[in-house]
Amino acid sequence: MDDIQQRLDWAVAIAREAGDQTLKLFRSNDLGVEKKGDGSPVTEADRSAETLLRERIGERFPDDAILGEEFDDKPGTTGYRWVLDPIDGTKSFVHGVPLYTTLVAVLREEPNGISEPVLGVINAPAAGEMVYAGVGRGCWAKTGELQPRPAHVSTVSSLSESLLLTTDSGDFADGRSKDAGDVFLDLQRESRISRTWGDAYGFLMIALGRADAMVEPVVSLWDIAAIKPIIEEAGGRFTDWEGVATVHSGEAVATNGLLHESVLSRTRGR
Repeated sequence: MDDIQQRLDWAVAIAREAGDQTLKLFRSNDLGVEKKGDGSPVTEADRSAETLLRERIGERFPDDAILGEEFDDKPGTTGYRWVLDPIDGTKSFVHGVPLYTTLVAVLREEPNGISEPVLGVINAPAAGEMVYAGVGRGCWAKTGELQPRPAHVSTVSSLSESLLLTTDSGDFADGRSKDAGDVFLDLQRESRISRTWGDAYGFLMIALGRADAMVEPVVSLWDIAAIKPIIEEAGGRFTDWEGVATVHSGEAVATNGLLHESVLSRTRGR
């Protein structure tokens, strides 16, 4: 078994374990919520799930680097770096909405010094769904205890027939230019339906063919590191707003591929 497959199998296992742990505090009356420096919420569930993930990675791959949302970076020596978001969608979690996820990704340092993800896992524990992928290994969906099945994006070829997603339309006001807000309004007018079933659950919907396009104006690496291999292995496209296939631009466009250029025609230069 090669290095990537070993890490993918372990990523699936620990994402599920960490997701199960978050369920212990989901919809709990005793859940304490704090605010981080940027004003975003964090809970005991976020921290305990990331602690578990870090411990499990240390058991199997102690020399790998780790980047997580809640704790300091851990350096490594292998060229592999795990990127963790224990609860992506903490606001949904806090309000009892079952669309939050646990994200696990692994990036590999390339000869050019740039690291791009080689695998990703989206686990939606409260919804009982998971999608995962490794580069060249396809994208797989798992519901409950059923056997994994191949995941594929939709075949919608027109924005007018599409379901468009974003996490929060208000985030477009924080985009890289003053007219970034017009991007969402333009796409919303042209799509059949638009919804804020966002965070990583929205990307899960793209990979499963339930939604057709998702545009995010502001993201962190841990929000999207797992997403790129999942979307691409499901047959879609993942880029930044300029069309560059990277997770390092602080923004994201994910589509079924057929709609990608149409979406980019609205985001480029904005």
